[in-house]
Amino acid sequence: MNPDLNKLEHLVAIAEEGSLTRAAARLHLSQQALSASVRVLEREVGVPLLERGSTGVTVLPAGQALVEDARVLSGMARSALRRARRIGRGDPETLRIGYTPAITGEEIVVLLAPVADTPPRFVPEVHQRYPAELTAALLAGDLDIGLCRGTAPAHGLTRADLGEQRLHIAVAADHPLAARSCVALAELADEPFMVWGTPGSSGYTDLLVEHCRRAGFEPRVERTDRQGTPPVTAVIGTDRIAFVTAPPGPAAGGRARIVALEPPVHAPLHALYPARTNCPARDAFLARASL
Repeated sequence: MNPDLNKLEHLVAIAEEGSLTRAAARLHLSQQALSASVRVLEREVGVPLLERGSTGVTVLPAGQALVEDARVLSGMARSALRRARRIGRGDPETLRIGYTPAITGEEIVVLLAPVADTPPRFVPEVHQRYPAELTAALLAGDLDIGLCRGTAPAHGLTRADLGEQRLHIAVAADHPLAARSCVALAELADEPFMVWGTPGSSGYTDLLVEHCRRAGFEPRVERTDRQGTPPVTAVIGTDRIAFVTAPPGPAAGGRARIVALEPPVHAPLHALYPARTNCPARDAFLARASL
C-alpha cells in the first residue's frame, strides 16, 4: 500500500510536538480527527506507532523509524512539485544554497565562480542557516544543497567533500599576537578560543578542538554570544582567538589581524543534500565546485 503523505505529516507533527493537542492545533485539525488519522495509519502499517497514556503520547521505535523516513518523503514530494511548477511556468533554474556560519561569503563566491557561466545555467539563492536549521530545510525540500564543516548527514541526506581550506587565527589589532606573522598552534595552549558551537553538539567546533588536542593541549573554549557575526569581526574588543579561513593580514578596517598558522592546519568543506531528488543545478555545482 502506498503511504498517504497527509497521514505521515500527522505522525511527524505528533512526534515533534510530543502531544496530540499541540499537534492538532498546529495542523488545524480536531484532536479526534488527528487521532483517527494516526489509527488508520497504524492499521495500514500493521504495527503500533504510538503509545497513548494518561500523560500524553510516546513515539514507539517503529513510529520513530517511520517519522525519519516520512520527513524525507515529504521533502522529496515538495521538491518534485516545485520542479514541475518551475518547468511548467518556464521559470529559470534556481539553486537554493544554505550555508552555516562556518562558511564565509567569500567562500561562497569562490565556489560559484566555476559554474556561473557553465551550462546548465542557474540563479543562485543563498541563505545562511545554523546547522540544525540547515538540516531541517534540506529534509523539508526548502533548500537544494547545504554547505557546512563537520556536520554529520542526517537520515536521508548525503555528504560530499568539496575540498579543504587552510585555517588561520584572528585576533584583535591590539592583541599581543597581532604583531606576529605566523604562530604554531601549540603556542596557543594558554589562549582562550572563541567558538560558535557548543563542543559535543557542533561538528565544526569538535573538529577545531581536535586540532588543538593533536597539537598537544586541551583548549579553553567559550561559545560567543555574538552569534551570526563573522569570526574575523567577533574578536574585536576581546582577548579571544578565533579560527578563520580569511587570508593573513589586516582585517575589519584594521581593527583585527589574521595570523598564519605554521605548520598549516586545514578544515574540510562539506556539501549536504537529499540524494534522491532531481536537481540538475545541484549536480552541476557538485561537479565543478571546489575550494
